[in-house]
Amino acid sequence: MHPIEHAKSRPDHPAVIMAGSGQVMTYREMDDAANRFGHLLRAHGLEADDAFAVLLENRIEFFTVIWGSQRVGTMLVPISTRLTAPEIAYIVADSGAKLLITSRVFDDVMQGVREQCPDLPVLVMDGSGEEDFAAALDAQSTRPVERQRAGLVMLYSSGTTGRPKGIRPKPPEDPDPQAIVALLGLAVMGAGMPSDGSIVYLSPAPLYHAAPIGWCSTIHRLGGTIVMMEKFDPEQALAAIEKYKVTDSQWVPTHFVRFLRLPESARRQYDLSSHQRAIHAAAPCPVAVKQAMIEWWGPIIIEYYAGSEGIGMTMVRSPEWLERPGTVGKAIFGALHICGPDGAELPAGEDGLIYFENAILPSYHNDPEKTAEAMHPAGWMTLGDIGHVDEEGYLFLTDRKSHMIISGGVNIYPQEIENLLVSHEKVMDAAVIGAPDPDLGEKVVAVVQPTDMALVSAEAGAGLEQELRDYLTPQLARIKIPKLFDFRPCLPREANGKLYKRELRDEYEAKSKTRA
Repeated sequence: MHPIEHAKSRPDHPAVIMAGSGQVMTYREMDDAANRFGHLLRAHGLEADDAFAVLLENRIEFFTVIWGSQRVGTMLVPISTRLTAPEIAYIVADSGAKLLITSRVFDDVMQGVREQCPDLPVLVMDGSGEEDFAAALDAQSTRPVERQRAGLVMLYSSGTTGRPKGIRPKPPEDPDPQAIVALLGLAVMGAGMPSDGSIVYLSPAPLYHAAPIGWCSTIHRLGGTIVMMEKFDPEQALAAIEKYKVTDSQWVPTHFVRFLRLPESARRQYDLSSHQRAIHAAAPCPVAVKQAMIEWWGPIIIEYYAGSEGIGMTMVRSPEWLERPGTVGKAIFGALHICGPDGAELPAGEDGLIYFENAILPSYHNDPEKTAEAMHPAGWMTLGDIGHVDEEGYLFLTDRKSHMIISGGVNIYPQEIENLLVSHEKVMDAAVIGAPDPDLGEKVVAVVQPTDMALVSAEAGAGLEQELRDYLTPQLARIKIPKLFDFRPCLPREANGKLYKRELRDEYEAKSKTRA
């Protein structure tokens, strides 16, 4: 199905509800706005395969942009709201975007973007004059766009290990805009979502990210209602589940940690009985955290492993996971291969680079070298993660290859240490990195966000560090115990859960050069 059909059969059914304000967009309103935006893109000279960029906060008009692009076959390029002006300008230039849609929220950063991209046409939500998005949209017709064709989305990597790279998808074989993306169709079947339009889906993450934009688009194809949070807050998320009788939701492990840090009174205050499926991904989830969430919410939690590249997916439901704690499931799309440094496949139980075998493989835009680096000689593709499968084909993640620390010649995967740290009741978030060390090559550094920064005041800081060391020592080899603890009020983490370890590593590398 397609929202066009739901607009005909259920025109007054809510397509989107903003969780905070309660603002509603019906399927008829979304369809009219999408047609207007399709005409607007054509009026700006964009045709099929042409790119335009979107820099927006979570707001209801984001869906106007998504579904309008789907009418005219354009390439939508969502941009992270966390990026600086030079990073935004780089993505605009690299993608070949012919138009940028933004809002007044980004006035400060847009000044620099305009300076670096002086010829770029811009439309601003809540803007004025020639750049007023609302006025430009209202000037267009609601009649269906001619020559309709399914659009594409080119996502850029988060840049956690280097400059963002565009993931250019393969064009759909069927140009009909009502074609359903096969990957997400499989994901829906794997998650057991109904297709009768009864879904009420809570989306707490930024819509520019791969999972929210992909899952929300699928919910609209199924005729469901999306309840979108303007910004994630754990207690407000619980309140939204109760208020809107949410049936389905999507999370990342950092959301779970923040839920579990709520006072018991807040956790038990809300009626979550409507909640049937809670899907999570984006990063490995600490076993203790997931066990606690299943104990609280029940066996409704479904985990999947995939990437923006769309080359494959695994999935696991709570009952299976409880039998094999830590697994991210079996492959439901693409075939798994675990390979050693020489490319040879490894037996069950041995850690190696994870590849997916799939006929549908993307490429990295303007970067053939990065594309080649991700490919196995057999034609498989990797997301850069390390893991292993058990005898039954269940995948277990170890860490990102790029995050590995080599200390004294020993390979150390930070994820194991991070999982233990965030399981401590006084830790809200943690990042473990390798920092330059003259003797070891790299030393293990734990950058920790405490639940309360008062815990690391001048008097108490040494006490918390020792408490964490005592907590880790019985569970980790000595070489893995952090040599240094760095306590901070927050970590450089994307709202979608991705951690910018590159920023932390660069910071420590700069410090080492200064000392030298």
